[in-house]
Amino acid sequence: MSKRDYYETLGVPRGASPEELKSAFRRLARQYHPDVNKEPDAEERFKELNEAYAVLSDEQKRAAYDRFGHAGVDGMGGMPDFTNVDLGDIFEELFGFGFGGRRSAQARNAPRRGADLQYNLALEFEEAVFGVEKEIEFPRDEVCSRCSGEGAEPGTSKTSCATCGGRGEVRQNRQTFFGNMVQVTTCPDCRGSGEIISTPCQQCSGRGLERKTIKRKVDIPAGVDSGTQVRLGAEGQPGINGGPQGDLYIAIRVREHKYFHRREDDILLDLDVNVAQATLGAEVEVPTVDGPAILSIPAGVQPGKVLRMRGKGVPHLRGGGRGDQLVMVDVSIPRKLNAEQRKLFEELAATMGTEVQPKESGWLDKLREALGG
Repeated sequence: MSKRDYYETLGVPRGASPEELKSAFRRLARQYHPDVNKEPDAEERFKELNEAYAVLSDEQKRAAYDRFGHAGVDGMGGMPDFTNVDLGDIFEELFGFGFGGRRSAQARNAPRRGADLQYNLALEFEEAVFGVEKEIEFPRDEVCSRCSGEGAEPGTSKTSCATCGGRGEVRQNRQTFFGNMVQVTTCPDCRGSGEIISTPCQQCSGRGLERKTIKRKVDIPAGVDSGTQVRLGAEGQPGINGGPQGDLYIAIRVREHKYFHRREDDILLDLDVNVAQATLGAEVEVPTVDGPAILSIPAGVQPGKVLRMRGKGVPHLRGGGRGDQLVMVDVSIPRKLNAEQRKLFEELAATMGTEVQPKESGWLDKLREALGG
């Protein structure tokens, strides 16, 4: 089978620049690398890409190929000469790692953002409703105050790693199907830093960081609920190699209340009234998060009726205004009556007859209707 045109293999025009060749090779090599792509033809496709790039990225080989085609570079059917092609360097340049999956020293030593931290904070119901300022304490790494983050005992210094010559990586040449290839691994002695600490700092044991307990005052906004997270920027772990600090996320959990329940920004309250209040109507005092308030019970209210107290709910977390307090009325039937109460109820019963009617829907259905389903 005849070989595909190298330009076609990389998907570039014949006049493509070196940058365009490199970009095309990077994209396709990532797609067809055998460690990533498990399709049966991925390995062959990957070899084909390497062969095409090895020729077209070399100025002399590319000129010969442009003039004579495959015959100009493989001697009428032989493999191209890969002797001087260091595919290890190519992969380091394009992907940030060498063969074996090791990140290059440049990538390892690049500035990296510090890790984020999480703090779990429990709030009372009213604190979540109206917001609160809390002082929290949490553990975090800080730059060592003794060695200023160097890791070496003051008065001493780091030395260049003799094993890797300060590069942070060890290279081994191998002869493969593609020719001379370089395998790059992290230096086992300096672990990629390129430096050796002969006398570690007594305070941080060479880490350059020490564990401290941090205190912060946190403003919790009104309207938070269980599951809400409050972010404190740059309060996480310190960055690596001069990178930015991570963030601290405060995860909110709201404790249960004796009377109140929450439905989004509405507060739910179950309220028992006696038979007389339900029948005749009444002005009653009920608890709210703002303190006691007067609620009008309409005459003839039925069990399961939901009464709305507007603006007595939870402040909207994003935007002005508040939810409502929804009061579900239940009628409390007395279990014991004194003689006078029994006489009054018997007289009332005599005027109301004995006819009964089945209910069309239960109180739960009415609650669902009142709450919008």
